[in-house]
Amino acid sequence: MAQASEKTEKGAVPSVAIDGARIRSVRETKKLTQLYVANVVGVTTDTISRWENNRYPSIRRDNAEKLATALEVDLQEILRQEEAEQVPGVAPPEPSMPGSRRLLFWWMATLALLVTVILIYTQRPAQAPTAVRWAPKFAAPGEVIPVQIKVTRQPGEDSGFILKEKLPAGLRLVSSLPASSSAQQADSEVKWLIPGGTASVTVSYTVRVPTAQEPRKDVKLAGEIVLRERDINRTEAIGGDSSIKIGSQHWADSNGDGRIDDDEIMPAYYIYEEMKDMGLDWKMIEAIWSGKGYRWDAQGGFKVVK
Repeated sequence: MAQASEKTEKGAVPSVAIDGARIRSVRETKKLTQLYVANVVGVTTDTISRWENNRYPSIRRDNAEKLATALEVDLQEILRQEEAEQVPGVAPPEPSMPGSRRLLFWWMATLALLVTVILIYTQRPAQAPTAVRWAPKFAAPGEVIPVQIKVTRQPGEDSGFILKEKLPAGLRLVSSLPASSSAQQADSEVKWLIPGGTASVTVSYTVRVPTAQEPRKDVKLAGEIVLRERDINRTEAIGGDSSIKIGSQHWADSNGDGRIDDDEIMPAYYIYEEMKDMGLDWKMIEAIWSGKGYRWDAQGGFKVVK
C-alpha cells in the first residue's frame, strides 16, 4: 500500500488555482471567443465556460499555461492572488488598474508624448543657411578691393533668403555678382535677394576706398542674412571677416610685409578669376609679385620695387 501511495504522489499532475472572473474579463477585453480559446488550449467551450464561472477553480498547470497563451497574458495574471504567491517561478500579479483609469492614463501618456515632440520640433536648432564673409585685411586709399560672402545651405534647406551688407562710410560699391537689388549702387547698404535652391551661394562684390580715406584707420563691414522660417522672418549676423585696415598695404598682401609672395599670389589669382570684370587690377598684382615688392604714396598709388 505504501508503494502504491508513493507512485500516486510521483505521478500526480501539478495544478493551480485560477481566477475565473479575471479570465472572462481578459477574454472579453481582447474580444476573444470561447471557441478560439478552447481551440488553443485543446478543450471544449463548455470547459472554458466552467473555468470562467469557477466551476473548476483548480486546473492542471499545463492547461493554465496554454490558457494564458491563448489570452496573450502572463500566467500570473489569471491565477488567484494567493495561488500566484505560492507557485514556484510565478510572480504574484500586480494590482490591476480599473479600465477607466487605464484609459485615462493612456490618454495622459499620449498627450505628454505629443507635447514633448512639439517642444523638440519648435526648439530644435534651425536648419538655416550659414553666411560667412571673406574680406582682405588691408586696403589703400583709392584702391578697389574684393569681398565675398559664402552662404552654405544645410541639408534639407532649400528656401530663399535676403542678404544685406552695410558698407563703411565713404566706401562705394563698384560691382557685384549676382547683381545687387539696391536702387543705387552708391547706397551704404547693399541688398541681394537670393532665390530658393539646394546649392551653396557665393555673393561677390567690389568696393572702392575713397582717396581721402584716413590711413591707419580700421573700417568695419556689417551684414545680416534674413531667413523665412515657419512664416516668420529670422535675422542672423554674417560671420567671418569684418575689419579692414586702411593704410599703404595692397589687399593681396595678406601679411602686410610690402610684397606679394608665392603663398599670396595664388589666393589672389583665384579671387580675381571668380571676380573678373569687377574692377580688380590683376596686372598690378602680377607686377608686384614679379618684382621685389611695392610702395604706396598718396599721389601716385602703388609703385613696383624692382
